[in-house]
Amino acid sequence: MEYDMKKEDTRQPLVILAGPTAVGKTELSLRLAKAIGGEIISADSMQVYRRMDIGSAKIMPEERDGVPHHLIDVLEPTEEFHVVRFQQMVKEVLPGIYGRGRIPILVGGTGFYIQAVLYDIDFTENEEDTLYRRQLEQTAARKGNSYLHRMLEEVDPESAQAIHENNVKRVIRALEFHRLTGQKISGHNEAERQKQAAYNACYFVLSDDRAALYGRIEKRVDAMLAAGLVDEVASLKAEGCTGDMVSMQGLGYKEILCCLNGEITLERAVYLIKRNTRHFAKRQLTWFRREKDVIWIPKNEFHYNDDAVLQFILEHVRKQGICLS
Repeated sequence: MEYDMKKEDTRQPLVILAGPTAVGKTELSLRLAKAIGGEIISADSMQVYRRMDIGSAKIMPEERDGVPHHLIDVLEPTEEFHVVRFQQMVKEVLPGIYGRGRIPILVGGTGFYIQAVLYDIDFTENEEDTLYRRQLEQTAARKGNSYLHRMLEEVDPESAQAIHENNVKRVIRALEFHRLTGQKISGHNEAERQKQAAYNACYFVLSDDRAALYGRIEKRVDAMLAAGLVDEVASLKAEGCTGDMVSMQGLGYKEILCCLNGEITLERAVYLIKRNTRHFAKRQLTWFRREKDVIWIPKNEFHYNDDAVLQFILEHVRKQGICLS
């Protein structure tokens, strides 16, 4: 199938299917891709890594039903992955998708990654202060994450409220931004959010009743353990992967790694995975509520009728001028 666009909108088409973990994005994305002639781009910070299949709930090649997928299994677990690299990688695959007359479908739960692509956020406008960053890293090591977080509270309370104190990289980046520009990174991010989208986009967020979502999370974690999550993490540990790597800080991996290192019991690790995943899903929904022009799809209000959900999406895609043929 090929796309056509509104004559008055010369931007390239983009469909986004976002939502919290375990809500059911993968299954719906396959049906959507077949319906509109789409190719899926994973907006997931863990599925990008090879051999990290179970804990990332990665869709395997045999499950993709012929639908092309991008940004899955493209990095080694030892490599660093962040929003800037994600944005660059998406920009590399988009021309090929458009060249084939297909529609890119950005699928995932990492809201900042999606925002970076949708609004083409400029991450190069400010230089980095390497010396200051190293000083902050040393401060965190000596005095703890809480001390560093209090430093951020003094100059940018809005960012301090939005960034958890254990997310040291983002805390440091916010402090570095303030030192370089004299401005709050929270204000910068808000200004970026107000930019017009770089694409003729339909941005859908799949959601569900909280109890139902939390139940799906519980079942997913149990299924991951039954599928061999502990062995997967043990294999990565044997490769030399350590807890300070970006890849091993993902949900499921960091907790099981702590267990394998003898820091906690397996029972405690499983409890933490479920609890942390619930908290993560809640933060994801909070992020998406802040986004503008989002089309919400509460699965419970559709009575869990997958056909009705798909038809709802297709109607909006047509209205947006991303015509299906």
